[in-house]
Amino acid sequence: MTDGTVHTGGCLCGAVRFRVAGAMRDIVACHCGQCRRIHGNFAAYSACGKDRLAFDETGGLAWYASSDRARRGFCRECGASLFWEPEFADHVSIAAGALDRPTGLRLVKHVYTDDAPDWYEIADGLERVGRSMYGDAP
Repeated sequence: MTDGTVHTGGCLCGAVRFRVAGAMRDIVACHCGQCRRIHGNFAAYSACGKDRLAFDETGGLAWYASSDRARRGFCRECGASLFWEPEFADHVSIAAGALDRPTGLRLVKHVYTDDAPDWYEIADGLERVGRSMYGDAP
């Protein structure tokens, strides 16, 4: 059941387009080493239930097993990093930058702040979690 809201988004080249039925989680910034390497900086993700994510274009969609507990979705055409999908939960995280505007979302938390590099400071006053917001999850 959704509230009638629909969010849309996609990659840079358009080879992956998706939509989410219903509200999405506000944005969490992840500073872990994997996210920094995939995105070139910290990553900002929203999320939704896996059952609420649908694809309109999948020609470029590819998945990479980034650990034994999660995979990452990206566009094999333009290289855009789009999704993080843990096997231990019923949601998929969606790169906030891939969402079409307006989103109505806001940044609410930072995770894996213990892994943040020494070349930027997290100084926005939002909640900070040293490791994962999912306990010992990657």
